[in-house]
Amino acid sequence: MHNPGTATPERFPAQDRFADGAQFIAGRLTKGTSGRHHAVVDPATGEEVYTYELAGTDDVDAAVAAAREAFPAWAAATPGERSDALHRFAAVLAERAEDFARAESLQCGKPLKLTREFDVPGTIDNTAFFAGAARHLQGQSAGEYSGDHTSYIRREPIGVVGSIAPWNYPLQMAAWKILPAIAAGNTIVLKPAELTPLTSLLFAQAATDAGIPDGVINIVTGTGKEAGEHLVGHPDVVMTSFTGSTAVGKRVAEVATATVKRLHLELGGKAPFVVFDDADLEAAAHGAVAGALINTGQDCTAATRAYVQRPLYEAFVERTAALMETVRLGDPFAPGTDLGPLISHVQRDRVAAFVDRARAYARVVTGGEAPQGDLGKGAYYRPTLVADAAQDSEIVQSEIFGPVLVVLPFDSDDEGIRLANDTPYGLAASAWSANVYRANRATREIKAGCVWVNDHIPIISEMPHGGYKASGFGKDMSAYSFEEYTQVKHVMFDNTAVAEKDWHRTVFGDR
Repeated sequence: MHNPGTATPERFPAQDRFADGAQFIAGRLTKGTSGRHHAVVDPATGEEVYTYELAGTDDVDAAVAAAREAFPAWAAATPGERSDALHRFAAVLAERAEDFARAESLQCGKPLKLTREFDVPGTIDNTAFFAGAARHLQGQSAGEYSGDHTSYIRREPIGVVGSIAPWNYPLQMAAWKILPAIAAGNTIVLKPAELTPLTSLLFAQAATDAGIPDGVINIVTGTGKEAGEHLVGHPDVVMTSFTGSTAVGKRVAEVATATVKRLHLELGGKAPFVVFDDADLEAAAHGAVAGALINTGQDCTAATRAYVQRPLYEAFVERTAALMETVRLGDPFAPGTDLGPLISHVQRDRVAAFVDRARAYARVVTGGEAPQGDLGKGAYYRPTLVADAAQDSEIVQSEIFGPVLVVLPFDSDDEGIRLANDTPYGLAASAWSANVYRANRATREIKAGCVWVNDHIPIISEMPHGGYKASGFGKDMSAYSFEEYTQVKHVMFDNTAVAEKDWHRTVFGDR
């Protein structure tokens, strides 16, 4: 079954590329075999734009078999050959950039300016980075560390990777999972979120069109309970990489460790935004609005808890609220839109419930409601600023995943850093100060995988992304990601040609 839905060619120019189904196995699109269907819904309108057959366990088995078959040849390719293929891949992505941007905006509700200027160019850059990184798998220098032997390090691909990506950044997360895996010589089966499969499928098609061999990249689009768990537990999958909530990550870990798989988890976040009293107030307020509202707040690294030293607290609350009120909600495809809808009405209602419960113990300074009129059909929620909540309150401690920023005061620097660390999460944080010693202390003492100074959110391909504590472990992007996707092998050669070595006498015989 294929239903192209209601999207116009202008909004969804690549829709004809999905006519054969939403599973990409061994280089071609196929239909799922679960017997159940799912609709991709435009969250800005609530209208179905694509209906497809979900993957079942048979589809997962077929995808893993394709990846296993493709692995020996791809692993044996030289780093230069893999690099060349990834460079061609980056070029194809650049040629199709507008198709990717529109498909991402359609399925996620992201403003087109965000997908055009962040999601898509970031993915192209990531592809180009790993094209270069494929030729630089580094290890310790060869040397005679024992005196009698020469040792060196080999980095080898580990096999078939089974990865699961979330719905908030479907294109970028597909790239973060796929690119380091295949650059290192592995093959992969990716399960995107069933809400947002379109750009993952376009990504795999572009890879094939760039000449990456069939079976190296496979996509199965199904539910987490059926396709996801079967993929993670599959005996031929040697590694699992998962991005999503901490609760689901715990389940993934249970399934993966039952078969002793290598595991990489990038989980939830509740990023602190620490503003010291010498910070540039205007810069901090602008940074807070951008950092809290990117992707409608559906970002594990979004600024969610602003701790502001008391001399700046009231001014920060006032200025940040004023800036939030200038943010323009609207059609993601309209040029003037700043903020799109949440991913679904279910997610919007979940966010609204957090704010409504907080009214009993905190002050909603601005926002805190869904718009009416034409936007009422979509999953929109106004940018929301909440002040004066207690540190142990739900809205401060729990991941909301929406356009909501909570602001709390602090007095001493010690208190500000203590409060910043006072959640189970540790994915990202920022510190705002004109004093280099203050800022440097914050970067040392805040427990998070990334700490920005006087900014919040920017990421770059050359630097790693990953968390502390309940935010998981392992790294996406950068050369550090090869730690996840390669097997490190120590090779040791005897240099003496002596049959009866002195150390043998520790086991048998006399000196």
